[in-house]
Amino acid sequence: MRLRALTACLALVAAPALAQDSVEQFYRGKNVTLVIGSGVGGGYDFYGRLVGRYIGKYIPGKPNIVVANMAGAGGNTAVGHVYSVAPKDGTYMVASSSGSLLDALIGDKSIVRHEPLRLQFIGSANSEVSLCILRKDAPAQSFAETLTKEVLIGSSGGTTRDLPTTLIRVLGSKMKLISGYPGTREVMLAMEKGEVHGICGIGYTSTISQRPDWLKPESPMRAILQEAIKGLPELDRMGVPGAMDFAKTDEQKTILEIIYSQLLFTRPFMMAPEVPADRVEAIRKAFMQALADPELIAEGAKMHLVIDAMPGAELERRIRALYATAPETIDNVRRVLSMQAQ
Repeated sequence: MRLRALTACLALVAAPALAQDSVEQFYRGKNVTLVIGSGVGGGYDFYGRLVGRYIGKYIPGKPNIVVANMAGAGGNTAVGHVYSVAPKDGTYMVASSSGSLLDALIGDKSIVRHEPLRLQFIGSANSEVSLCILRKDAPAQSFAETLTKEVLIGSSGGTTRDLPTTLIRVLGSKMKLISGYPGTREVMLAMEKGEVHGICGIGYTSTISQRPDWLKPESPMRAILQEAIKGLPELDRMGVPGAMDFAKTDEQKTILEIIYSQLLFTRPFMMAPEVPADRVEAIRKAFMQALADPELIAEGAKMHLVIDAMPGAELERRIRALYATAPETIDNVRRVLSMQAQ
């Protein structure tokens, strides 16, 4: 009896070590591909590549990380590729938008080729406050003025589609979306050329990393709105109002809160459902270790990237909670975001 008990205890102690050895043996000498669901040069690309430069040294076996961009459908193309096409052995992960996790619930289901609740969530690199930014020579010079004056807003899908659509449908803004841009970088270039008047749904950190001068007083651009449940103190001090301030009814406030909840996990990383659990757990741990790496934090600061890591378990909890929202509330949100209804 004592021998069996001792053997059982030794087995329990040895199991984690054996699992670690198994994961290390698998990843040693391999390439792990990180697919980024946007074009090169935008905020999602910056965060994805930053994580890609550091996560490899924390994964058992220290595999080589290969980064590949796959823009399209607001990040859904990349997620669909990892979900359905790429190998399911743990050598592929995807960095995408929060919209690619919620489109099946409140967005355009036609662009979704994956089941979000079946994904394995690695974590999110930061939370965000999104902005509306207009050229200073645009027909409107404040969000309040967009309620009566039309402005052209460039969109690359994802939050740059969903958040201005929310402003149009819920708050009555006269914004007109100009779609088809592959990423926020291209929308910003279009703004500088005068092709469009502005962009909405772009993260604060994306803005200051790509165009740090845009939020300075002498800039030809102006931030006119914070799209978030709660704004940033530095933007509050600049007098940039929040979208919640323009909500006039409880229903409007509820819809805005659900839509803006995705900003709590704006840089999610995922793996396919079939990846073995021990490899997922190793990647989850490596993700959090990488985002706590002083060198990554220092490099991110130089790029004006704010690091606010969310563990995979917490990301999964938040996604499941949103999918458990009352159907009638979700129906109201879906009607707001429906592109066909515009």
